[in-house]
Amino acid sequence: MSRGGRDKDRTEDPERKCIVTGETQPKRGLIRFVIGPDDQVIPDLAEKLPGRGIWVTADRAAIDKAVAKGLFSRAARTPVKAPENLGDMTEAGVGRRLVELVSLARKTGRAVAGFEKVKGWLAEGRAKVLLQASDGSDRGKGKLWTPTGGRWFGCMTASELGLAFGRDHVIHVALAAGGLTDKVILEAGRLTGLRGHDDGNTAVGKE
Repeated sequence: MSRGGRDKDRTEDPERKCIVTGETQPKRGLIRFVIGPDDQVIPDLAEKLPGRGIWVTADRAAIDKAVAKGLFSRAARTPVKAPENLGDMTEAGVGRRLVELVSLARKTGRAVAGFEKVKGWLAEGRAKVLLQASDGSDRGKGKLWTPTGGRWFGCMTASELGLAFGRDHVIHVALAAGGLTDKVILEAGRLTGLRGHDDGNTAVGKE
């Protein structure tokens, strides 16, 4: 498993080349950018905007380097405007997408919040993903464990997880397999890179 919970053996994933590293990798680990009508660089997080895609590894340092070194203009083969806060824009956008996905998963009954409910899903083998707030207590988070064959992410804040559940803050969230869970894994992997988390597992490794 690579950084942010991405599987290295998913050879079926379409691949794209990062304009910063020069490496070709599954596009699930990159962010697509396009050039808008005003020659402005825009993050295309849904990968649906028209135009030629310019791909950058989902890593804050990589995006900042692309802006500072004029790599978007080089890739577009024409002068373009890359805002200095492009990294912030991209991170905020991915964060919003992740909150929305978790919220939708909750509405379909595939996500629960709260220590006891999450612990129950883990014990029953229902959980595929464990999300824990980056600003939550390590002691409390360490009492839960990564789902067997599943994923753990600690890239969201307690307020972001809370927003997905209509609460002020939430520390522990579990998602079942199916539905939007694979999309949650994708966006959580990207947000992990954008926020500089190493995806080290705070949850204990027991099963």
